[in-house]
Amino acid sequence: MLSTGALRAHLLAARLAGPVATSREESLRSYRLFAARDPRVLLGLDPEGAWGQRDLIALMAEKCGVSADPHHISGQDVIDPELTLTALDAFAERLGAVAQRRAPVLLGTGHPHRLLGFYAALADALSAAGCAVLTPAHGHSVDITTRFGLRTYNLAYVRGVALVREPGAPRPGCEPGAHTHSPLPVRTALAAAAETGGPMPELVIGDHGWVCGAGQLGFEAIGPADTNDPALFVGQAEGSVSVVVPLDDAVRSDYYRPLTRYVLNRACLSQ
Repeated sequence: MLSTGALRAHLLAARLAGPVATSREESLRSYRLFAARDPRVLLGLDPEGAWGQRDLIALMAEKCGVSADPHHISGQDVIDPELTLTALDAFAERLGAVAQRRAPVLLGTGHPHRLLGFYAALADALSAAGCAVLTPAHGHSVDITTRFGLRTYNLAYVRGVALVREPGAPRPGCEPGAHTHSPLPVRTALAAAAETGGPMPELVIGDHGWVCGAGQLGFEAIGPADTNDPALFVGQAEGSVSVVVPLDDAVRSDYYRPLTRYVLNRACLSQ
């Protein structure tokens, strides 16, 4: 079993927490865009409150550990590893609860190059515990606005984890999928599940638009978020998102394996 101390050391060594690769400038830009209600950073969330940039800085300082000083405008952002550990425990508790009920789950990612393995291991463990790992809308098209204009993607599942691929992408197994923060894939999946009579997920596990999009529709949603992703933390503060784990979401994929082992052990799902 990976101890809390060992995991804390790993978080810092892998720069999942502590000083992270995300810059203060990048985070502040996201906070400004969120305050302006830019859909690129809302990630499908429709905030109830009026969140100004200073409000967001204060929230992210509380939930992530970034500097609370609005005059601190450069350098690398910082995530408090203690907040990450606390959130991982809460994340594991939700996994354990859904596994105990053998309830259906939906997993999806907009960061397949980094996080697919993390979610796939969770999907395997939940399936082994008797949960139905849902795959609605497999093969459906999703039109997503990108910085290059409107692009059409196909919704696919790899080891039970939803992602989007560009049409004509190499055959499955050759590339993990496209990077996106859009809530449209989860909306497409949930709409398809409803149209076919369910089952509907009792828990959605993912990142970015998967979490905010599902939470906004009333589904319990949990997942990780970086310091430049205020939408998930606002969703948590307002009650539409259940658990958010502050961590760098773009490190090497193998650096997430100790986190997988830790949460599965805490959730009593270790195989």
